[in-house]
Amino acid sequence: MKEQVQKADGKLGILIPGLGAVATTLIAGVEAIKKGLAQPIGSLTQMGNIRLGKRTENRSPLIKEFVPLAELEDIAFGGWDVYDDNVFEAASNAKVLELSLLKAIEPELRALKPMKAVFDKSFVRNLNGKNIKQAATKYLLAQEVIKDIENFRRANRCSRIVMVWCGSTEKYIEPSEVHDSIESFEQALHDNDPRIAPSMIYAYAALKLGVPFANGAPNLTCDIPALIELARETNTPIAGKDFKTGQTLMKTILAPGLYARALGIRGWFSTNILGNRDGLVLDDPDNFKTKEVSKLSVLEEILRPELNPELYGELYHKVRINYYPPHGDNKESWDNIDIFGWLGYSMQIKINFLCRDSILAAPIVLDLALFVDLAKRAGMSGIQEWLSFYFKSPQTAPGLRPEHDIFKQLIKLQNTLRHLMGEDLITHLGLDYYQEFVEAL
Repeated sequence: MKEQVQKADGKLGILIPGLGAVATTLIAGVEAIKKGLAQPIGSLTQMGNIRLGKRTENRSPLIKEFVPLAELEDIAFGGWDVYDDNVFEAASNAKVLELSLLKAIEPELRALKPMKAVFDKSFVRNLNGKNIKQAATKYLLAQEVIKDIENFRRANRCSRIVMVWCGSTEKYIEPSEVHDSIESFEQALHDNDPRIAPSMIYAYAALKLGVPFANGAPNLTCDIPALIELARETNTPIAGKDFKTGQTLMKTILAPGLYARALGIRGWFSTNILGNRDGLVLDDPDNFKTKEVSKLSVLEEILRPELNPELYGELYHKVRINYYPPHGDNKESWDNIDIFGWLGYSMQIKINFLCRDSILAAPIVLDLALFVDLAKRAGMSGIQEWLSFYFKSPQTAPGLRPEHDIFKQLIKLQNTLRHLMGEDLITHLGLDYYQEFVEAL
């Protein structure tokens, strides 16, 4: 397998629909890191290690030294947004990063201006941008995005392109017959069908060109049969959905621990306040429902109440998100968890997580971009379940339950990298060490 992985030669273009707080925090961060002004903390591809072989071999290289990933110096950024602010202006408005840091990389950020976006206000009612593409049909809008990708590739002399959706959460929609096949989907594009979301148009354009696509929002996007089929036809990796950042990150860390110790849970109440563009969009009930479905699925999949009815059969799980402008990008979440242990005696856990949403999300976008590029060069196409580590609602093959336990997700990711590079997979069984000891005696 190692011999089949192409080298990361040339420039990698990372195209981002939605140059808001998350995307501008990523871009500014990469530029700052390249100048030695900061460290890529939170990025597994840049700072994570991977164990190879037995523990006694003491081989734990950095992931970026183990697998052939694109170098940060070889990345070119671009994207689309409904507002026409350049990345310096957008990052300043987002107020995630200090102005002094942005000033140090101002020329690089001002040079990045968003292309006109595909936008449908019926999917995101609380945004009112003017930097929007106009075309007679959604099919023609898709062709415009295809042209944008090709023009960007030429202008930046990129040998490879990937796309990561960092746009807003769209309103909740159910899969329908227009999403069932490429033919029905393309006909729906021609017909301006209201069930084709803007994010689907971006994904379609990317996949038609063989550009890997990762979905960072809970939207129904590349997880429809039509686009899964297109990804297979064009041998293109897809991954999604919904970046795993604040409260859900905590759930996928804590819930597996409670489950592992067979501790029961009666209730898990979660509420959030945030004031960025994401909070404004989620203030609309239709958009909140999309996020709610994504966040609610996590505990059920980890705890499997149907297998453990005595422990989790009566679990009451409630999620709330509230728009609160004074907090900006600094999300605050509260969790009240009612648990019970030996003989049914009650206990409580309370978490108050004061996080920075875009600070947690930015390294996820970087890792996904580098990993889907690696997958493309390794000849991997279709759903990349090994990237579930980064998502609230991981995309899986039809009929396959998603894995939400972050520790199992990490094992899956690392074993995939080991497999690609011809190293033994690690099971953590450990009995062979002691068997060898006994045989030595």
